[in-house]
Amino acid sequence: MKILSKRSVIKNIALALCVVIGSMLVWNYSTVTATTQDTYESLESFSKVLNLVQENYVDEVDSQKAIEGAIKGMLATLDPHSSYMKPDDFKELQVETQGSFTGIGIEITMKDNILTVVSPIEGTPAFAKGIKAGDKIVKIGDEQTQDMSLMEAVKRLRGPKGSEVTISIYRKGWTDIKEITLIRDIIPIHSVKAKMLEPGYPYIHIANFQAQTTADFKKALANMEKEGKIKGLILDLRNNPGGLLDQAVKIADIFIDEGVIVSTKGRVKEQNTVFYAHANGGKYKFPLVVLVNEGSASASEIVAGALQDHKKAVIIGAQTFGKGSVQTIIPMDNGAGLRLTTARYYTPSGRSIQATGITPDIVVPSPTNTSVENDEKADEPEKKPKYLREKDLEHHISNGLNEDTTQKEEKPKTGEKPKVKGKTPTPATKEKVQPEDLSKDQQLNTALTLLKGLNIFGRK
Repeated sequence: MKILSKRSVIKNIALALCVVIGSMLVWNYSTVTATTQDTYESLESFSKVLNLVQENYVDEVDSQKAIEGAIKGMLATLDPHSSYMKPDDFKELQVETQGSFTGIGIEITMKDNILTVVSPIEGTPAFAKGIKAGDKIVKIGDEQTQDMSLMEAVKRLRGPKGSEVTISIYRKGWTDIKEITLIRDIIPIHSVKAKMLEPGYPYIHIANFQAQTTADFKKALANMEKEGKIKGLILDLRNNPGGLLDQAVKIADIFIDEGVIVSTKGRVKEQNTVFYAHANGGKYKFPLVVLVNEGSASASEIVAGALQDHKKAVIIGAQTFGKGSVQTIIPMDNGAGLRLTTARYYTPSGRSIQATGITPDIVVPSPTNTSVENDEKADEPEKKPKYLREKDLEHHISNGLNEDTTQKEEKPKTGEKPKVKGKTPTPATKEKVQPEDLSKDQQLNTALTLLKGLNIFGRK
């Protein structure tokens, strides 16, 4: 995600936004095309419809709301990630990337006009209550979520710390909708947590990519080094929905000495960018394992893809979400903001992440336990859950390389030999790890076992 200044917007992509409202059109009589003419005819039709509504509708019409609704409707036809943010919504987005907010702690999207969970944020009320990726939120309080906008849903889910919100969710395989009451809490922006699994084997989890992520990550890594030589590092990007592009690039740059980290390609020339690594003198020589799953999206996929292509890490876990598109945040003169998909991400080898995601080197399926607060019958056989991915979202854009984004993903067999190819966030904190954590987390257990094996092999 990128946030541009007004000057940059005017300079770089004003032409690409000319159809948002008539006043923003860039008109050149000497180069009028058939497409431009059609656009003006459509705008004229829109103006006529608005005028008819204002004059003849049974009740008085708020023109501003009607126009905002038209803009939202237009953007909804593009892709799931383009949206119009009213001034209050735009301010909330800025808070999310710099400070903290109060809510329940979930990443959400719209699928088939139903509010759907992409992933819960670890350590939040939603995570503690057992909300899972793919859960459909059919009601917030007493209000149905069908056709509710994402921003409206976010507003209803947020609220003062300590206040309650009840959501009704449906999960595939359930016969009934379940009501869950959550207590809103502060959702902190500090995105890095670190702990020592065993002597020499640190674990660092990045929950999302915020303004201070890289600084916190480096501090956590430095603290681990003080405890002794690092034999191998586990970087956990599971359920990381993404965030700021520059932070993802900087995290990958820590381990990559040269070459491309990620590139973006859009229809407008200025959106074609390449981000390169900087030499760090081979500072980190220890083996690296990156954990991913179905909730790893966008910026986290950039990091995993870059490290995989440069053969700097072994990727373990499940196929990632597949959000490989760039959203540019464009400030509007009225204080509102426009979130517009402007480019696609490509890994160093030229792979498109969009609608395909990252295939792990070693596939270890995510847990199949689908219960909420362990209220499911213990004697019922576990069913493999269907996780929501980018390619499942209506109007998702293609990956830019293949016409069919529903192509079969290349999935190595489980256990296959790896290819080896605002408030300022608080610093990373270390936590004690109980032995049972590993036994309950097969993906993490596999990562640690692999690092130990590589360490023994290296000594020999």
